[in-house]
Amino acid sequence: MIDKKVLYKLTHGMYVLTTKDAGCFVDAVSQVSGGDSPLLAVAVMKKNNTNISMHNNDRFAISIFGKKDDSELIKTYGFNSSRDYDKFANSHVIEVSGTKVVDTTLGYIVLEKIDSIENDTHTVFIGKVLETHMNNADDEPMSYNYYQAHKDEVLKPVKTENGKLAWVCTICGYIEYNYDELPADYTCPVCGVGVDFFEKRSV
Repeated sequence: MIDKKVLYKLTHGMYVLTTKDAGCFVDAVSQVSGGDSPLLAVAVMKKNNTNISMHNNDRFAISIFGKKDDSELIKTYGFNSSRDYDKFANSHVIEVSGTKVVDTTLGYIVLEKIDSIENDTHTVFIGKVLETHMNNADDEPMSYNYYQAHKDEVLKPVKTENGKLAWVCTICGYIEYNYDELPADYTCPVCGVGVDFFEKRSV
């Protein structure tokens, strides 16, 4: 038996992953080698539009989200899809080495994609570090566990539309309006969790 709640106890960070035309929040980022050309791995859900963009581009960036950083970035890059929302227009981005970078976080890393590994739900992309920049060395990286423990404080109350029944994901804050009752096989389109992690709210 696999209890997914145990997996959520693994330590992860909070990162904004960007390419030249898409971006999303991710938590599964790891340095997998050192030396003069360090390698990083990042897992991206296949349902995310950013996954398609990662396949189509050779460069990408990872912006490290700190405890002092603007929580609006979580809403912009975590609760919306690049398919129908211009995330770059609602955040400060620059172009570095051929890719877009959110440059208002603790720091960022620009990478060249060198490999990828496919899984049922995610693609793991391997990148070689090309460039790094530190914006605020005094800030602390926000861990995923910290975000979960302080989500209400970090995000402020999740606002739903008056008069509408809403299902709110307790993991990432995504709001689903299209169902009176969520189907048993429903999964969050942002973070991938099932119906057990949704709360019904009505205003």
